[in-house]
Amino acid sequence: AIPGITIFGPDSLDERSAVISFTLGDAHPHDISTILDAEGIAVRAGHHCAQLVMKHFGVSATARASFYFYNTKEDVDRLVEGLDLVSSIFA
Repeated sequence: AIPGITIFGPDSLDERSAVISFTLGDAHPHDISTILDAEGIAVRAGHHCAQLVMKHFGVSATARASFYFYNTKEDVDRLVEGLDLVSSIFA
């Protein structure tokens, strides 16, 4: 529940994978990834070789967080804290 976040993909958790593509308010995904990188949080930004999907959703790029078995709850908490920082910069 991060204010201003738009998550792309299925709403159902049963249909979703551990790869989450998102935008955050008016922040460009490259700005999101740069700010998070400065905080030691790794995400990808861009069109992810999915230009037709980006066109379908009406966006030029998204940020993307990927999770795997080695990620911890603390990793997720740091991502949320980083996104709060991004939101405060672009508020």
